[in-house]
Amino acid sequence: MARNPMISGFTTNPTLMKKAGVKDYKSFAIEVLREITDKPISFEVFSDDFDEMESQALEIASWGKNVFVKIPITNTKGESSASLVRKLAGKGVKVNVTAMMTLQQVREVVPGLVRGPGGYVSVFAGRIADSGREPVPAMQEIVEYLKPHPTVELIWASPREVLNIVQADSIGCHIITVTNDLIHKMSLFGKDLNEFSLDTVKMFYNDAMSAGYRLETQR
Repeated sequence: MARNPMISGFTTNPTLMKKAGVKDYKSFAIEVLREITDKPISFEVFSDDFDEMESQALEIASWGKNVFVKIPITNTKGESSASLVRKLAGKGVKVNVTAMMTLQQVREVVPGLVRGPGGYVSVFAGRIADSGREPVPAMQEIVEYLKPHPTVELIWASPREVLNIVQADSIGCHIITVTNDLIHKMSLFGKDLNEFSLDTVKMFYNDAMSAGYRLETQR
């Protein structure tokens, strides 16, 4: 993936790492950073205490110059991490503020982020959509809000379909996180819909045949 010129960086989180079977957080990160030195990579803290978050963030930041440290917008008690973000940015840490879903949350952290060497705001557009809300207007508002702050970039996080790539691009969103399955589906961009329809019919037929389905019919 790192050799794919389409990919400009990587991000992960404790949930994805657990799902992938990662047992040792640091050794995994160091192994990744040994292979990828020229693209930004975001690793997340996992403490719920802000002092411990700070210690973890400084440790993670020390692993490589291309490391961004992911700080959740709040802890599990709903307490804002804006002060911690400001503190870390002031110490030169590149911060990726994650798990955000509103413009107000972005406004809370950007004044702190701009004090540092650059940062990301990860807004979970896919989860906004999961709540039954259209995410594009909210994401567009955030793009506009960030225009006076060129060192802070917006990440369209948790995409649900390849259409999200088109939507993110159309509003000028800086970055979108894309999973392997969505990258593979990008080959369908611009596909003739009649051809796509025929391919679908063939898929249904071939799957029915390979499954050995049979029906006795009478005429």
